Amino acid sequence: MSEKKVALITGAAGGLGRSLAGHLEAEGWSLVVASRDADRLSDVFGERHLQVCADCGSPEGAKEIFQVAQENGLVPQAFAHCVGNIKLGALHRLSEADYQESIQANLSSAFHSLAAFVGNLRQHNLPGSAVLVSSVAAQMGTPNHEAVAAAKGGVEGLARGAAATYAPYGIRVNVVAPGIMDSPATERLLATDASRSAAARQYPLPGIGSTTELAELMAWLMSDRSSRVTAQVWSVDGGFTGVRPVVK
Repeated sequence: MSEKKVALITGAAGGLGRSLAGHLEAEGWSLVVASRDADRLSDVFGERHLQVCADCGSPEGAKEIFQVAQENGLVPQAFAHCVGNIKLGALHRLSEADYQESIQANLSSAFHSLAAFVGNLRQHNLPGSAVLVSSVAAQMGTPNHEAVAAAKGGVEGLARGAAATYAPYGIRVNVVAPGIMDSPATERLLATDASRSAAARQYPLPGIGSTTELAELMAWLMSDRSSRVTAQVWSVDGGFTGVRPVVK
């Protein structure tokens, strides 16, 4: 097995996954990067890192990632789940297909991936650290975010439960909950100057978030530098969920 620190990133070809991979690579980690799209992985990372094409939305797909890693002598002790989507729409108008896609992409994928991660650590009797991604919409009522709020609220509950179960084994589970960020997932939401300006004005600290800034926090939570931190939700939202704005 590799003696270097090994981290797994699911959804690695997306904007946040790319930023996190770059940060961890600079810190000297060995990386396992996973996505459903092998071509995107290759386009983003070239021949760097162990690239695994698998669908972590199913138990079998999630376990496959760790099987491939082990076949290559790698046992991830840190894990970041960067899979997700943003399905917006008022509750009574949202289609069943969009609802199911939101739950599958945001919650089911996190559940199966985290289960495979902690199961692999227990098999090898190792400690570890996982970071899941939630949203400000899980903590603050936001119009037309019902589906993503339901899914991400589940992610936060999943993380707290898993943190309690696996703390005796030295396995930590935390969550980051960003506001809107510049990434491929938000391109349509931020497509015009007017939409960017309106989005930025929602936050007490006005602006659009950066995947690089969020990746720095996630890398810290994955590392031994945060060894006393578990079961926490870290809001990175310009004060959206914690500050009452002045009404003018």
